[in-house]
Amino acid sequence: MALDQPARSFPHTRHSACPHDCPSTCALEVEVLARDRIGAVRGAADNDYTAGVICAKVARYAERVHHPDRVVHPLLRVGPKGSGQFKRNAWDEALDRVAGVFTDVAARHGSQAVWPYYYAGTMGLLQRDGINRLRHVMRYSRQKKTICTASAEAGWMAGVGRFVGPDPREMAKSDLIISWGGNPVATQVNVMAHVTRARKERGAKLVVIDPYRTGTAAVADLHLALRPGTDGALACAVMHVAFRDGFADRAYMEKYADCPDALEAHLKPRDPAWAAAITGLSVVAIEDFAKLYCATERAYIRFGYGFTRSRNGPANLHAATCLPTVTGKWRHEGAGALWSYRDYKWNKTLIEGLDALDPKTRIMDMSRIGAVLTGDRSELGDGPPVHAMLMQNTNPALVCPDTNKVRRGLMRDDLFLCVHEQFMTDTARLADVVLPATQFLEHDDLYQAGGHGYIQIGAKLIEPPGECRPNHAVIQSLAQRLGARHRGFEMSALEIVDWTLTASGRPDLETVLAKRWVDAYPPFAEAHFVDGFGHADKRFHFAPDWSRAGQLGHARDHAAMPKLPDHMPAIDAVTAERPFRMVTAPARQFLNATFSETPTSRQREVRPTVQIHPDDAARFGIAEGAKVRLGNARGEVVVHAKLFDGLQPGVIVVESVWPNDAFEGGIGINALTSDDPALPDGGAVFHDTAVWLRAERARMPEAAE
Repeated sequence: MALDQPARSFPHTRHSACPHDCPSTCALEVEVLARDRIGAVRGAADNDYTAGVICAKVARYAERVHHPDRVVHPLLRVGPKGSGQFKRNAWDEALDRVAGVFTDVAARHGSQAVWPYYYAGTMGLLQRDGINRLRHVMRYSRQKKTICTASAEAGWMAGVGRFVGPDPREMAKSDLIISWGGNPVATQVNVMAHVTRARKERGAKLVVIDPYRTGTAAVADLHLALRPGTDGALACAVMHVAFRDGFADRAYMEKYADCPDALEAHLKPRDPAWAAAITGLSVVAIEDFAKLYCATERAYIRFGYGFTRSRNGPANLHAATCLPTVTGKWRHEGAGALWSYRDYKWNKTLIEGLDALDPKTRIMDMSRIGAVLTGDRSELGDGPPVHAMLMQNTNPALVCPDTNKVRRGLMRDDLFLCVHEQFMTDTARLADVVLPATQFLEHDDLYQAGGHGYIQIGAKLIEPPGECRPNHAVIQSLAQRLGARHRGFEMSALEIVDWTLTASGRPDLETVLAKRWVDAYPPFAEAHFVDGFGHADKRFHFAPDWSRAGQLGHARDHAAMPKLPDHMPAIDAVTAERPFRMVTAPARQFLNATFSETPTSRQREVRPTVQIHPDDAARFGIAEGAKVRLGNARGEVVVHAKLFDGLQPGVIVVESVWPNDAFEGGIGINALTSDDPALPDGGAVFHDTAVWLRAERARMPEAAE
């Protein structure tokens, strides 16, 4: 299927959708200046979620599309691994080499010695997930997707049972909005547009719960700067106040919850004084927040992705989702809670080749790629070591935990690595073959959202530079060379999109393109659980079955989880040797590793810094702007100090993800983060790191002999 476009004169404006790893998936209007060039990018004003508002990063997207450093030809490594020495190669020769190595590795070691690896550099369903079709047909090792959302998925599903919640557009009708574990000013700007409307029209209050004063916290009516990993304690104290002071909706819980009496008894000793000792907040602050929340009928909690970055993140999110159940707020418009809407019920048979999936093929944790590639049998199981990889849409040498271990694995002489990329990333520099990839305006794709329910299609608007090819085309070409057979390999991107839409009960391709977006958000009764929650008994679970919380329907470490909502002290606790808790929150001008290559983003972020409380700085003799060395058993990094009173003493923040070469020594902040999996069944723990800190003293020159 080809997308027939009417002849247009330049410039003209076309519709698209933002492909990046953000819940907003903004509806875009793109100025097309020529067949291969764009101008301004704007938010679609007539989309009632985007509402004409997009982040500054995407607004200047022309800077990224037309960046002079894009990879535009296939490259073959000619020097030692990591040397950055490549020569230009023809596409056919590059693909032949990749397919030849994959065939040889499978013959020598078995098909599971090949591990295709990907994530969310694009959120398009086809260009992101199509690599799985090749994986499943060829019986290559599978990938457990844990680096971003696994922890929150477990925590949300434990109580709620479905990936739905009140429509986020209802925030405009709220009287209290709580941004908990997120910084939408930087990471989901559209939330702030709806908050602003509620504040103007209803006098709504904004409360931010976050370990440090983010851009969102700076404009809030109340900021609770708790210690990292203590959210569950705060949630329990608020519920304690609800039961104690008569705010608990007992009739609602009798109808919709599993064990309210047991919960009430469990919470009696978990009062604000108990929570204050854990969170570092004052008793007064906890009491005031609890009473504000409990007394406000239209209180909407918008959970962020901070819950996905801690060892106890699932337990913390589950505890926080109990709040609207105890108080019965799910019943009201503009109230309740939402983490992410995901209940699209897609039929991804063609996209992912699900009809070829062999469940006996091993599955390995993507966040533990360092462990996988350095021979850790807890991930490899009884199967062979990984000897060949194809990577799309991700940069693990920068973004994955325990960077030094990841790099050691990627640098193995007996590992063949093909990276399909837009830029020469930290991972691409370690590859044997680098293939040039298109950006979202240069290919066709299908998009869903997490922050709203619109389905959108991003059609190809311009020609790519040089020889860049879409993910789908590369997968098709490799499949042909490998002898992989599946009807998805024979179809164009838009043919698969059209089939997926109609097979999923959605309007077809032509209809979605004509409408520009189709609203798939469920109606009020479903989104507010009027007919019950997502579990078989239709009740919210205060006492969840954690054994069913894993991505495969079973969790390995479920026995360690709390039976009822609680503070779970399974974090990287401070010690005398490592007295600081470090959070690696997103930098405003970057999106994971994306946009860190664009000049404007780098200029605005200036350089990697550590935000440190002035009391801690004074104790360690650290001045503003001074170099500071951070470290633990995994590694050390050097950053510049920024004195900042918007966090508790003992907490430091390094906003990221800066490329490795932005740091002295060429290794970035994830050298310090652990690849320990979050409980109960995996998830990266980027905000859960204990470190030591010291001033970096200038070294004296050596005396002349």
